Amino acid sequence: MRRGERETGRRYHVARMSSLMAVTRAVSPQMGACQLTHVPRVPIDVALAAEQHAAYERTLEQLGCTIHRLPAGADMPDSVFIEDTAVVLDEISIIMRPGAASRRGETTAVEEWLKHRILIGRIEPPATMDGGDVMVVGRSIFVGASSRTSQAGLDQFRAIVEYFGYSMTIIEVRGCLHLKSAVSAAGEETLLINPRWVSADRFAEYRLVAVHPEEQLAANVMRVGEDLVYSAAYPRTLECLVGVGARVTTVDVSELAKAEGAVTCCSLIMNSAL
Repeated sequence: MRRGERETGRRYHVARMSSLMAVTRAVSPQMGACQLTHVPRVPIDVALAAEQHAAYERTLEQLGCTIHRLPAGADMPDSVFIEDTAVVLDEISIIMRPGAASRRGETTAVEEWLKHRILIGRIEPPATMDGGDVMVVGRSIFVGASSRTSQAGLDQFRAIVEYFGYSMTIIEVRGCLHLKSAVSAAGEETLLINPRWVSADRFAEYRLVAVHPEEQLAANVMRVGEDLVYSAAYPRTLECLVGVGARVTTVDVSELAKAEGAVTCCSLIMNSAL
């Protein structure tokens, strides 16, 4: 290993000056009582989930993020999946109103942290919306019409983002929890997609990398600057990403996946200038 490099996951990365922030939330001791929609309930090793989450945070640090971790309450079993509570753009942070009623208390601490740094908007009752349904690619925003995001939520979100000059496209989602379970950004021009869960035709202007047919849960990848963070559980799809020139670090999130979570779910990535 050359001087100034660190080993993370399966790759080597040059140590970076911190230019990004990642807001995370600790694993709740009651994670086993999490909400589930499309996966069966199996026992979750909470201690192992916490270890995996800590390793995930270390990976983000090594890729240039300053970590700000919020505490998790015992009454918030899903709160490690902080992505669902807010969408952070350069101009504004939009506080979500989660589709699962048990998760609505999660937004309070997140809004409290964000409001001192950026303009705040909100999805107001009775509308619902989860951050996992929002994929931002440059000035284009794709939003999933899932079971967690209502039409009223879509309408409110559109009014906010179009005011700031973003375009918004609604995407029908089938067979999975959120839009980013079916498609996620691997770059400004490249998307990772499961065409069984979302129509590839809606993304014709992008280069599409399809998940391996034997890895249907593999469409979630997280951008951190020019790098990608990806679950180690999907080696065949990983080969596809590397094959198109992506720089990928893998992490083990197997216990978090039992709670229907993935790599994008566990952080809010934003510019450190906020």
